[in-house]
Amino acid sequence: MPRLFTGLEIPADVGFALSLKRGGLSGARWIDPENYHITLRFIGDVDGKTADEVVDSLDRLSNSLQFPIRLTHLGTFGGDKPRALYAGVEPSEALSRLQAAQERVLQRAGLPPEGRKFVPHVSLARLRGTAAADVARFIAEAARFEPLSFVPARFVLFSSRDSVGGGPYLVEQSYPLAA
Repeated sequence: MPRLFTGLEIPADVGFALSLKRGGLSGARWIDPENYHITLRFIGDVDGKTADEVVDSLDRLSNSLQFPIRLTHLGTFGGDKPRALYAGVEPSEALSRLQAAQERVLQRAGLPPEGRKFVPHVSLARLRGTAAADVARFIAEAARFEPLSFVPARFVLFSSRDSVGGGPYLVEQSYPLAA
């Protein structure tokens, strides 16, 4: 059974700029830049029939309009027990509309609703045993975060193997966004 999710790919130049933040944080498992992405909808482990329905459902959204993405800051998930370091995405109505449209068509295809609130981000590292104070210090010392912008030309259906996280991710299907 494939483990699927939809997302936006990160261009190589933006990935390179993000990769310069790597290093110097104890307990961090850094994600390879080629696996950077913005998850739009986690789908999970599905059978072949459901995977085909997902592909067909997402095809209806392939004419959505292009829009800019802007990465503006570093942040963490996990509060006092940080579990991930990420680059945060500036709020975007167009991005939220695309994510909500995917949520609707995937629920119509029979998938359960996504239980988590949509917080667009690019995961940079998985954290294990890293103190919140160490993460706060790392973010403060990472210097000013120069915003990074790009306009995605497509969204994709990714698959991943069951692993500890961080890839490798394979593009199973791509859906162009209209210019």
